[in-house]
Amino acid sequence: MDADAQGAIEQRLADLEAEVARLSARFEEPAPIEPAAEQSSEDPLWFVNELGRRAPGAVMMAGAVETPEGPIRWQYGLYAEKILSEDWSEHARSLEALGHPARLELARQIMRGVHTTAELLQLEHLASSGQLYHHLRQLVSAGWLVSPRRGYYEVPGARVVPLLVLTMIASS
Repeated sequence: MDADAQGAIEQRLADLEAEVARLSARFEEPAPIEPAAEQSSEDPLWFVNELGRRAPGAVMMAGAVETPEGPIRWQYGLYAEKILSEDWSEHARSLEALGHPARLELARQIMRGVHTTAELLQLEHLASSGQLYHHLRQLVSAGWLVSPRRGYYEVPGARVVPLLVLTMIASS
Protein backbone atom coordinates (compact mmCIF):
# COMPACT_ATOMS: atom_id res chain seq x y z
CA MET A 1 0.00 0.00 0.00
CA ASP A 2 1.45 3.39 -0.95
CA ALA A 3 1.88 6.27 1.50
CA ASP A 4 -1.09 8.26 0.09
CA ALA A 5 -3.50 5.36 0.52
CA GLN A 6 -2.19 4.67 4.03
CA GLY A 7 -2.57 8.35 4.94
CA ALA A 8 -6.15 8.40 3.61
CA ILE A 9 -7.04 5.34 5.68
CA GLU A 10 -5.49 6.84 8.80
CA GLN A 11 -7.38 10.13 8.26
CA ARG A 12 -10.65 8.28 7.74
CA LEU A 13 -10.06 6.26 10.91
CA ALA A 14 -9.27 9.44 12.86
CA ASP A 15 -12.48 11.05 11.54
CA LEU A 16 -14.52 8.01 12.56
CA GLU A 17 -12.96 7.95 16.03
CA ALA A 18 -13.73 11.64 16.47
CA GLU A 19 -17.37 11.12 15.43
CA VAL A 20 -17.78 8.14 17.78
CA ALA A 21 -16.31 10.20 20.62
CA ARG A 22 -18.68 13.09 19.82
CA LEU A 23 -21.73 10.82 19.79
CA SER A 24 -20.61 8.92 22.89
CA ALA A 25 -20.17 12.16 24.80
CA ARG A 26 -23.85 12.93 24.23
CA PHE A 27 -24.89 9.77 26.05
CA GLU A 28 -22.11 9.27 28.60
CA GLU A 29 -22.95 9.36 32.28
CA PRO A 30 -26.36 10.93 32.03
CA ALA A 31 -27.97 11.77 35.31
CA PRO A 32 -30.97 9.60 36.05
CA ILE A 33 -34.04 11.00 34.36
CA GLU A 34 -36.39 11.81 37.19
CA PRO A 35 -39.21 14.26 36.98
CA ALA A 36 -38.65 17.30 39.13
CA ALA A 37 -41.38 17.91 41.66
CA GLU A 38 -42.79 20.69 39.49
CA GLN A 39 -42.71 18.45 36.39
CA SER A 40 -44.44 15.38 37.72
CA SER A 41 -47.97 16.76 37.54
CA GLU A 42 -47.50 19.87 35.43
CA ASP A 43 -45.48 18.40 32.56
CA PRO A 44 -46.94 15.18 31.17
CA LEU A 45 -44.15 15.15 28.54
CA TRP A 46 -41.29 15.40 31.04
CA PHE A 47 -39.44 12.46 29.51
CA VAL A 48 -39.74 13.81 25.96
CA ASN A 49 -38.69 17.27 27.09
CA GLU A 50 -35.69 15.88 28.97
CA LEU A 51 -34.71 13.77 25.96
CA GLY A 52 -34.96 16.83 23.72
CA ARG A 53 -32.71 18.74 26.08
CA ARG A 54 -30.11 15.97 26.39
CA ALA A 55 -30.13 14.45 22.90
CA PRO A 56 -32.11 16.40 20.30
CA GLY A 57 -33.14 14.19 17.40
CA ALA A 58 -32.88 10.98 19.42
CA VAL A 59 -35.45 8.24 19.79
CA MET A 60 -35.23 6.20 22.99
CA MET A 61 -36.84 3.38 24.81
CA ALA A 62 -36.21 2.84 28.46
CA GLY A 63 -37.61 0.96 31.37
CA ALA A 64 -37.15 0.08 35.02
CA VAL A 65 -39.00 -3.21 35.45
CA GLU A 66 -39.24 -5.72 38.26
CA THR A 67 -39.29 -9.28 36.93
CA PRO A 68 -39.46 -12.63 38.74
CA GLU A 69 -35.73 -12.95 37.99
CA GLY A 70 -34.91 -9.54 39.42
CA PRO A 71 -34.88 -5.88 38.39
CA ILE A 72 -34.19 -4.80 34.83
CA ARG A 73 -32.87 -1.28 34.21
CA TRP A 74 -32.41 -0.73 30.51
CA GLN A 75 -32.27 2.03 27.93
CA TYR A 76 -31.40 2.28 24.29
CA GLY A 77 -31.41 5.19 21.90
CA LEU A 78 -30.56 6.06 18.34
CA TYR A 79 -30.78 9.21 16.33
CA ALA A 80 -33.79 9.34 14.02
CA GLU A 81 -31.52 10.16 11.09
CA LYS A 82 -29.63 6.89 11.58
CA ILE A 83 -32.84 4.87 11.90
CA LEU A 84 -34.24 6.38 8.71
CA SER A 85 -31.02 5.63 6.81
CA GLU A 86 -31.10 1.90 7.64
CA ASP A 87 -32.72 -0.92 5.71
CA TRP A 88 -35.80 -1.73 7.78
CA SER A 89 -36.33 -5.08 6.04
CA GLU A 90 -33.52 -6.44 8.25
CA HIS A 91 -35.94 -6.20 11.19
CA ALA A 92 -38.75 -8.20 9.58
CA ARG A 93 -37.68 -11.57 11.00
CA SER A 94 -37.55 -10.29 14.57
CA LEU A 95 -40.95 -8.62 14.28
CA GLU A 96 -42.44 -11.58 12.41
CA ALA A 97 -41.51 -13.90 15.28
CA LEU A 98 -43.88 -11.93 17.51
CA GLY A 99 -46.62 -11.87 14.87
CA HIS A 100 -48.54 -14.89 16.16
CA PRO A 101 -50.95 -14.86 19.13
CA ALA A 102 -49.46 -18.05 20.60
CA ARG A 103 -45.91 -16.66 20.47
CA LEU A 104 -46.99 -13.41 22.10
CA GLU A 105 -48.71 -15.38 24.84
CA LEU A 106 -45.63 -17.56 25.31
CA ALA A 107 -43.42 -14.48 25.68
CA ARG A 108 -45.89 -12.93 28.15
CA GLN A 109 -46.12 -16.08 30.24
CA ILE A 110 -42.35 -16.54 30.29
CA MET A 111 -41.91 -12.93 31.41
CA ARG A 112 -44.43 -13.61 34.18
CA GLY A 113 -42.35 -16.54 35.48
CA VAL A 114 -43.59 -19.60 33.57
CA HIS A 115 -40.37 -21.11 32.21
CA THR A 116 -40.53 -24.86 31.68
CA THR A 117 -41.97 -26.69 28.71
CA ALA A 118 -44.18 -28.68 31.08
CA GLU A 119 -45.69 -25.43 32.43
CA LEU A 120 -45.97 -23.90 28.97
CA LEU A 121 -47.82 -26.96 27.63
CA GLN A 122 -50.63 -26.15 30.07
CA LEU A 123 -51.43 -22.91 28.19
CA GLU A 124 -54.70 -22.82 26.27
CA HIS A 125 -53.19 -21.40 23.06
CA LEU A 126 -51.29 -24.59 22.29
CA ALA A 127 -52.87 -27.78 21.00
CA SER A 128 -49.73 -29.94 21.08
CA SER A 129 -46.12 -30.14 22.16
CA GLY A 130 -45.19 -29.87 18.47
CA GLN A 131 -46.85 -26.46 18.29
CA LEU A 132 -45.12 -25.38 21.49
CA TYR A 133 -41.67 -26.31 20.20
CA HIS A 134 -42.36 -24.71 16.82
CA HIS A 135 -43.27 -21.40 18.48
CA LEU A 136 -40.40 -21.58 20.95
CA ARG A 137 -37.93 -22.17 18.09
CA GLN A 138 -39.25 -19.09 16.29
CA LEU A 139 -38.83 -16.93 19.39
CA VAL A 140 -35.36 -18.30 20.20
CA SER A 141 -34.20 -17.91 16.60
CA ALA A 142 -35.26 -14.24 16.60
CA GLY A 143 -33.57 -13.61 19.97
CA TRP A 144 -36.73 -12.97 21.98
CA LEU A 145 -36.07 -16.05 24.13
CA VAL A 146 -33.04 -18.02 25.25
CA SER A 147 -32.87 -21.54 26.62
CA PRO A 148 -30.04 -21.71 29.17
CA ARG A 149 -30.86 -25.37 29.83
CA ARG A 150 -33.01 -28.03 28.28
CA GLY A 151 -36.73 -27.43 28.69
CA TYR A 152 -36.30 -23.99 30.27
CA TYR A 153 -36.87 -20.65 28.52
CA GLU A 154 -36.45 -17.04 29.52
CA VAL A 155 -36.52 -13.59 27.95
CA PRO A 156 -32.97 -12.20 27.92
CA GLY A 157 -32.61 -9.10 30.08
CA ALA A 158 -31.76 -6.93 27.07
CA ARG A 159 -35.06 -7.94 25.43
CA VAL A 160 -37.44 -7.37 28.37
CA VAL A 161 -37.97 -3.64 27.85
CA PRO A 162 -38.07 -3.83 24.02
CA LEU A 163 -40.72 -6.57 24.26
CA LEU A 164 -42.77 -4.46 26.66
CA VAL A 165 -42.32 -1.39 24.44
CA LEU A 166 -43.50 -3.27 21.33
CA THR A 167 -46.53 -4.52 23.21
CA MET A 168 -47.22 -1.03 24.51
CA ILE A 169 -46.96 0.39 20.98
CA ALA A 170 -49.33 -2.26 19.62
CA SER A 171 -51.90 -1.46 22.32
CA SER A 172 -51.93 2.29 21.72
